[in-house]
Amino acid sequence: MFIRLLFLLLVALNLGAGAWLVFGRTPAPTLPPVTDPGVPELRLLSETHRPVHARKVPAVPATAATTAPHSGDACRTLGPFMTAVDMRAAMQALSPHVARIQYHEEATPRSHGYWVYLPAAPDREGALDAARRLADKGIHDYYVVTAGDSQNTISLGLFNDRSNAEKRLAQLQALDFAAKVEQRIDTESAYWIDYAVPADATFDWKAWLPGRNDLQSKPIDCF
Repeated sequence: MFIRLLFLLLVALNLGAGAWLVFGRTPAPTLPPVTDPGVPELRLLSETHRPVHARKVPAVPATAATTAPHSGDACRTLGPFMTAVDMRAAMQALSPHVARIQYHEEATPRSHGYWVYLPAAPDREGALDAARRLADKGIHDYYVVTAGDSQNTISLGLFNDRSNAEKRLAQLQALDFAAKVEQRIDTESAYWIDYAVPADATFDWKAWLPGRNDLQSKPIDCF
């Protein structure tokens, strides 16, 4: 009896499951279109076989930078500064008080004193003979140059001050020596600071660089 009831129960369950599979499913909802009406459907490049050509974009011409000077400014250059460290310190002091500032480097003649000498003798023996004559007249602070462009010249002193060199020259000429004096000039790199201020402004660089009487300021074209 129990087995019969279990068989009937299984048959009923199978019939119910089959009816649900056939009649019980809700139809899948209709999805809206992927684009709005009148808008072409978006397609991937891989979905089409038509060749794709790159669109050429015309180049935009670059705007030329203007270099016209500021007409309302006055420009000057200040120097020379013999070291980069000295120049940078001066730029730092001046920068807050000027409209624009820059620097440039240039070769500057620099004096290394005044040289008093006897011109070169024709040979070594002539230079030694002149040295003996100097010693005979009480001149002992001399040096006979033995090499280089000044070979056989007799050096009689190098002086920082021209007046001292002239005194030495006069002493030797009074003893009948044909001495000469020559300023020793060498070329060194020096730095100049260019700065711009409004043309109607009163600007004195000495207020920001006190004690720099060795510097000079001169007008330049504005930058």
